[in-house]
Formats: sequence, C-alpha cells, structure tokens
Amino acid sequence: MLIHLILKDLKIEWRSKEIITSMFIFGLSITLIFALAFQVAPGLIHAFASGLLWVVILFTSVLGLNRLFSLEREEHAMWSWTSAPVDRGTVYIAKVFSALIFVLMSELLFIVPFFIFLNLPANFSFFQLALILFLGTGAIVSVGCLISGITLQAGLRDVLIPILLFPSASPVAIAATKCTGFLFDKKPLADWNFWLLILCSFFVVFGLFGYLVFNRIVEE
Repeated sequence: MLIHLILKDLKIEWRSKEIITSMFIFGLSITLIFALAFQVAPGLIHAFASGLLWVVILFTSVLGLNRLFSLEREEHAMWSWTSAPVDRGTVYIAKVFSALIFVLMSELLFIVPFFIFLNLPANFSFFQLALILFLGTGAIVSVGCLISGITLQAGLRDVLIPILLFPSASPVAIAATKCTGFLFDKKPLADWNFWLLILCSFFVVFGLFGYLVFNRIVEE
C-alpha cells in the first residue's frame, strides 16, 4: 500500500510537473539573489555558503509542502482516509517519501547553478554531501508533512505552514549548516558526525511520531 500511495503522488506530479518546476525556479531565483548580493564581498561567500544553501532548501521545501495535501483538500479526498481500510500512518509515511523525492529532485536541479553562480570550489566528498542533503531534507519534510497535515483544514494554511515550519525546523537547519560547513572546509567526518546524528534523529523521530499521531490528525 505504501508503494501505491507514493506512486500515486509521483504519477500526479509527472503529469502536472507543478511541484518540482516551481521549487526549481524559486530556488534558482534565490540563488541568483544571493550571488548578486555577495558580489560586493566575494570573500564572504565561502564562509556563508553552507547557510545560504540550506536557506534555499528550506524556502523551496515550503512550496512542496504547501502543495503536498492540496489535491486531497481540493477534491475532499481526505474523507476517504477515514472510511478506507488503510492505516493513516502509512499515508503520512507515503507523503514524507513523496515530498522527499520532490525536494531532492529540485535540489539536483539547482545545486549545480548554486556552486557556479556563487563560484564555490567542489573539492569535497560528493557522497558525504549527498548524505547530508538526504538526511537534512528528510528531517525537514518529516516535520513539514506533520505540520501540513495539522493545518489541512485551516483557512490560512498557506501562511501557517511557513510560520510553524521555520521555528520547528530551525534545529535541523542549524545541524545541516554545520555539517555542510565542515564538509566545505574538508574537515574529517569524526569532527562533525554529532551534527549528522542530529539530522538522522530528527528524521527518524518525527517520522515515527507522525506515523503514530496522523490517525488522530485526520480524524480531527
């Protein structure tokens, strides 16, 4: 059932191409703004590059999370969750993986322009960067999917999601920025594996917590 729910979201996105396209354009726009802003102080780019990267990822994730439950909301399909013999926690996990795929795909599209426009060196481990992006993005979307589900019936849902997500995901952004900064400085993994464990903990804990409480969220 989990695979079918994920494939359903992927098929809808493949037909419309709304989420990934909008996130890529938005992320590219923010990258261009940062690149132009730091032209007056190119020496500061390397020092702030890791933070700028996760600001772009956090902002673009909001677009995907806003759209994540919108189809169910527009078509009133959430009522089928209460009547169908499907574990509602499985629906949450499917949404987390769907959002993770969408955000990671948009990151793959704008990560290269990010390094090019900011003129950043790429002499680091790409495997470690991929691991940081996966865990950091997974932690953000696991928190964001829970918030998106909570605000599903709210009238100001599009406003509430970023208001609730940014403070809730700030520890994730800090840990991801620390990991990326140490990676850009070519520090050994032993120096920053603590921050990597924080990302992994947020990903797992909020994933399990959302799985347990999503049934109550849907019923409310």
